[in-house]
Amino acid sequence: MLELKDLTVQAGDFTLSAELILAAGQRLAVIGASGSGKSTLLNAIAGFLLPDSGQVIIDGVDRSRAKVADRPLSILFQDGNLFPHLSVFDNVALGLRSNLQLTGAERARVEKNLIQTGMGGMGARMPASLSGGQQSRVALARMLVRDTPLALMDEPFSALDPGLRREMLDLVTQLCDETGLTLVLVTHDLREAAALCTDLCLLEDGRITTQGPIKTLLADPPAALTPWL
Repeated sequence: MLELKDLTVQAGDFTLSAELILAAGQRLAVIGASGSGKSTLLNAIAGFLLPDSGQVIIDGVDRSRAKVADRPLSILFQDGNLFPHLSVFDNVALGLRSNLQLTGAERARVEKNLIQTGMGGMGARMPASLSGGQQSRVALARMLVRDTPLALMDEPFSALDPGLRREMLDLVTQLCDETGLTLVLVTHDLREAAALCTDLCLLEDGRITTQGPIKTLLADPPAALTPWL
């Protein structure tokens, strides 16, 4: 589903060099210290940064020079990026059409994803009237409504309290199991990574230095993971 092939990205004075293969349905947690290249990696996959060399292959097609909107992926950021002047329904509908001119089938699709994320019947509400957990559910529904095979998450639940974070992790796990979604999750929390993901990679100074099935790595942790345990 995702292959980074001899990828090199220059962002100011920082250089990311990455090789990565992720099969359909795999869920990869990316951890690393601040400045290790986690955001650069996500931005390169998403298309916000174009590679200086190498390829970004998504779903079997080289997307290295493709625009962000033309890549078959969805993104969920830390703050959710809900628009305060739009209703819950319209915030989710933006995932389908920026002009909000939806067909009947598309409107039904938005309603389905609101129900999936536990927000059914709340489409008319405004973001300011929602709790933090509810806002996260709306942002998740907007990501899911795009129905892409690959999702990128950049510490999406770090601002939530532990109980709500656990609830959202369980929900995302359930939805990934149901849909076969392939996921790349940036996180600082190894427990969060273990709860949601099948695989783990550690970034250090712009390079992936440790990678493998998360259960295997945690059963016999290499020295590089010691600071995260």
